[in-house]
Amino acid sequence: MVNDVTNFGDILVVDDEPSVVEVVSLYLQRDGFQVRKAKDGQTALLAIQNDLPALVILDVMLPQIDGLEIMRRLRNNPEMDVPVIMLTARSQETDRIYGLELGADDYVTKPFSPAELVSRVKAVLRRTYKAELDGQEQRPLIFNQLSIDPVTRLVIVRGEEIELTATEFNLLWFMASNPRHVFKRDQLLEKVWGFSEYVDPSTVTVHIRRLREKLETDPSNPHCLMTVWGVGYKFEPPQ
Repeated sequence: MVNDVTNFGDILVVDDEPSVVEVVSLYLQRDGFQVRKAKDGQTALLAIQNDLPALVILDVMLPQIDGLEIMRRLRNNPEMDVPVIMLTARSQETDRIYGLELGADDYVTKPFSPAELVSRVKAVLRRTYKAELDGQEQRPLIFNQLSIDPVTRLVIVRGEEIELTATEFNLLWFMASNPRHVFKRDQLLEKVWGFSEYVDPSTVTVHIRRLREKLETDPSNPHCLMTVWGVGYKFEPPQ
C-alpha cells in the first residue's frame, strides 16, 4: 500500500503568474512536497529534461512555448513520460479537451481551490505509482493479439508495443480486468481516477477515444473498447 505520495519526487509548477505559482507551491510544501518552479515553456522543458519530476502542474497559456505544445512534446518522448495536471481558464473548454487528447492526466480550471489541486496531485500520484507496486502481485492479461503486463506496464498489440500514459494504462487495465462489465463514466472516474466529484465526465470519453486510436484496427468501428449507448463502456476480449 502506498501511503506517503510525497516520497515519489518533486512537483514542477509551471505558470507565468507569480501569484499562482507561489500559492500552489505553498500549499504543496505544507503537505510535504518538494517543489520546483518555471515561469515559461522553455524553462519548463529544460527542467523536465534535466531532472524528471514526479508530476508537472502545467498552465496552458505560457510565453515562448505554450502548455499544449509542451504536453505534445512530453507525450512524444518516452524519456519524459511524467504525469501532468493542466491548468486552464473556464472559457478554454477546447483547450481542456485538447489537453486530455494529448495525454494530460487531469485538469483544473481557473480560478481553483489550491487545496483541491493538492488533492488532485495526490490522486494522480497514487494511481500512477500505486498501480506499479500493486502490479508486482498481478499476472499479465493475455488476449488474442493483445497483452497487458502490470509489472512492466507494457502493452503489446498485434506484435507491436504501444505507448500509453499512466492514466490510459490504468483505464485499460481496469476495464480488461473486468471484461464485458459495463461501467458508467462516473464509475470509471471513481475507480481509475480515484474521484468523480468536480471532474467532467468527458475526461473518460477522451481517454477511451485515445485508447481506441492506439488499440483498435479501426477506431471508428471498435471491437474491443465498446460503447454501450445510454450507459457507458465495456471491454470486449479480442476474438
